[in-house]
Amino acid sequence: MKTALTIAGSDSSGGAGIQADIKTMTLNGVYASSCITAITAQNTQGVRSVQEVDPDILRDQLDMVFEDIFPDAVKIGMVSSKTLIQVIAEALSRHKARKIVLDPVMVATSGARLMEEAALESLVKDLLPLADLITPNIPEGEILAGQEIQSSQDMEKMAKKIGEDYGVAVLLKGGHQISTANDFLYDGEGITWFYGERVDNPNTHGTGCTLSSAIAANLAKGLSMEEAVKEAKTYITGCLRAGLDLGHGSGPLDHAYKLRL
Repeated sequence: MKTALTIAGSDSSGGAGIQADIKTMTLNGVYASSCITAITAQNTQGVRSVQEVDPDILRDQLDMVFEDIFPDAVKIGMVSSKTLIQVIAEALSRHKARKIVLDPVMVATSGARLMEEAALESLVKDLLPLADLITPNIPEGEILAGQEIQSSQDMEKMAKKIGEDYGVAVLLKGGHQISTANDFLYDGEGITWFYGERVDNPNTHGTGCTLSSAIAANLAKGLSMEEAVKEAKTYITGCLRAGLDLGHGSGPLDHAYKLRL
């Protein structure tokens, strides 16, 4: 059985983060292992508190996984400190990790920045060069490209710019656009649009985590980058169309740690 590792924070409500990643990887047919970067007290309405793990604990988690259940693919989610980013980058390099999908969680749906400048600089310097694919949303793409993205033509131009600047494949997600859910993939060789259905479902907590985890699972199974994204896009659309409603659902989250598309 193929294996995938998720490196991310824990979500006590189970809808995002490590918990969503493990569910997604399992449902997409791979064995999931995990290394936790932070413990959060949260639900679909917001986050009450966050406690990052000690860097030594994170390093030990990574080493123990790679020494025993070497992952066929790796997904990296929210990591908000420079120190933990550097721990992850060093471990992935030392263990020669492969098929790395980085979901660069920088900006909340509210527009709030989720990373301090030092952490963002480390993410760009230390983690981006190791990734095979990054999955920014439009606000995150604007940070990486240094320009605003207002149209599909801008999405194409900026994805290619980010890919060429950092030497990585880029899936620029259109979920922040008002009327479309179209994503654009630039893989260094070609460009592909993935046209998606915008599902009328307020329960979108953790969809970014789910999409990147599904891509990692598909890469672990040996699918090409384009095939992995296509299958993951189909999977997340199906999840949203199912319309599962738990508790109060996923209402507006104004906290700085809001989990987003």
